[in-house]
Amino acid sequence: MNNLDAVKSGRFLALDIFRGMTICFMIIVNTGGPNPFPELRHAEWNGFTLTDLVFPSFLFAVGNAISFSKAKWDQQPDRKVVLKILKRTLLLFLIGYLMYWLPFVKVDVLNQVHSFPIGQTRIFGVLQRIALCYGIGALIIRFASVRTVIITSICLLLGYWLIMMTFGDYTVNGAAETKLDILLLTREHLYIKDAQNAFDPEGILSTLPAIVNVLIGYLAGVHIRKNSKSFEMLARLAITGFLLLALGYLWNLSFPINKKLWTSSFVCLTTGLDCLIISTILYYVDFKGIKTGVVFFEVFGKNALFIYLFSEVVPILLYSYHMPDKRPLFKALYDVTWGQLGTGHIPSLLWSVSFMLCCWLAGYFLYRKKLFIRL
Repeated sequence: MNNLDAVKSGRFLALDIFRGMTICFMIIVNTGGPNPFPELRHAEWNGFTLTDLVFPSFLFAVGNAISFSKAKWDQQPDRKVVLKILKRTLLLFLIGYLMYWLPFVKVDVLNQVHSFPIGQTRIFGVLQRIALCYGIGALIIRFASVRTVIITSICLLLGYWLIMMTFGDYTVNGAAETKLDILLLTREHLYIKDAQNAFDPEGILSTLPAIVNVLIGYLAGVHIRKNSKSFEMLARLAITGFLLLALGYLWNLSFPINKKLWTSSFVCLTTGLDCLIISTILYYVDFKGIKTGVVFFEVFGKNALFIYLFSEVVPILLYSYHMPDKRPLFKALYDVTWGQLGTGHIPSLLWSVSFMLCCWLAGYFLYRKKLFIRL
């Protein structure tokens, strides 16, 4: 089954929908009002909420996309493919780093500008993790067989578990993840710089199991392409999802499901859910031919990187300017709109959905112009 066949059978469409759903929900989660529903918050430590599925799902989608790119890679020399992978990795990492540094100065509540030296910037973050997981995952996929990819995934999950057991515990301060980040990055470059609880949920060590989200996404894509449009393919994909879910919950008994530590049980749980979600999308879009509402998510999926950056940069800039009463402009906009309805969960949800729709409109403009921004 070649790439043209994949497009005709809706494989890319299903991936765009999956990726679009992920970006859509990510924006809702990241820009919620002051009192979001519990399921729109991350688990405080151990445990799992629907929100915790967003980031790993994007990594799964990255791996799924690689399965379609690999046919093109196989026709190119190693040097060209490796340089392309490294260039994309570096650009993604740099964009993520600069985004967290925006607006490159610190603005206080009186709108006075202060220096924001590079020594106080956060090094790792969401886009940086996506970059590293893509880069390492893509290199593994380029030079390894499917069997080796499976073995590598198992080794990464078991190896991370062994490191975490041997060199620490599963608490904020005692985790091997935290100790390594403080040692190599120093507290000033972490997400939480507090002397008592310095921590970064996208740190160095937890990148290892996150790579597996990309690898399993790739394996799912290989399975979808190899078995074409068959119910057997769909059944096996769903069964794999249930097995990964079961493994995640069993592993949770000794290695707790924890998004911030990106535990191995968390990887199994999230990839299992992703397999079930994408098999459901395939069933409705490919097998049943239901396309109602598809364009909405396709808009997000076609320009995922641009829309994500738009959704992050706009709030960062709006939070940098303060009103005379010292409220950030972003919060002031909420207060004069949906905040007028009170302090409950509903106004917060309406605010985040409204902002998500604004991001969608920006993406729809590019979609209508057939402009698809990719690295």
